[in-house]
Amino acid sequence: MKWKTPRLAVRALILRENRLLLVNAYKAGLSDIWCAPGGGADPGTSLPENLIREVHEETGLTVAVGSPALVNEFHDPDTGFHQVDIYFRCTLVSGTLDDSWQDPEGIVSQRRFVTRDEMAALRFKPDSLPAAAWDTDGILYDPLEVILR
Repeated sequence: MKWKTPRLAVRALILRENRLLLVNAYKAGLSDIWCAPGGGADPGTSLPENLIREVHEETGLTVAVGSPALVNEFHDPDTGFHQVDIYFRCTLVSGTLDDSWQDPEGIVSQRRFVTRDEMAALRFKPDSLPAAAWDTDGILYDPLEVILR
């Protein structure tokens, strides 16, 4: 297998009333996996600027970007895809979730705030997401995980 150059992405850990914002980043019905909002980083734009853009596109919300919380890598051994996600602690500046919001890229099909207990009943990635959101003020590293669909 020839591995591709890793893709860099940014993701937001947004807690509101002790609930974490999650999105389903698959076109409607393709997967039941939830993750933190975010996406690919465009070259020549800072990671926080990329994250502000991605969160708004996927959720309609505006955030302020804080400190990094988690570096996660995942890959697809069948295709050689390899992505490095940097998760940042973010605070909500403005906006509310609205079911009529449309992701301009048509990727995010659902978004919601969930408690840690509610997360236990969901499929989500990465495995360290709850720890990064609720358990630490430092930076976690989650080693290479196999991508799920």
